[in-house]
Amino acid sequence: MKPSFVEQKPSGRFHLKTHGMLLLALALTGCGTINTTFRPDSVAGEKLTDWKSNCSSIPRVYSGVMLDFCELNAEPKQSSAYQKTNAPEWVLLDMGLSGIVDTLLLPYTIYQQNQYGYINASRFK
Repeated sequence: MKPSFVEQKPSGRFHLKTHGMLLLALALTGCGTINTTFRPDSVAGEKLTDWKSNCSSIPRVYSGVMLDFCELNAEPKQSSAYQKTNAPEWVLLDMGLSGIVDTLLLPYTIYQQNQYGYINASRFK
């Protein structure tokens, strides 16, 4: 017997699986570790520049945590004349999750740090 929160669609797929995949996709697009470890350096560099962060570069070791830290220390984003949004609760959540993934990736990121050095903020924005 299936739990009441799992409903079967006519096509045979489950709502829970679909929602879980969407949530995972959204989480990975904003994940600091994904943006610094598995994407080009220019992605993280542009984020640092766009946020007007005080960070001019970040290390590759624990780079996801550092990217989130730099976002928290950036100028507040203006979504309207009266509201400032940096969504610190989501950044802190991502910082915790990035810390776990960064720890698992330590051998790789230590090698990357030795080979390529720091990830620098973009200078062309």
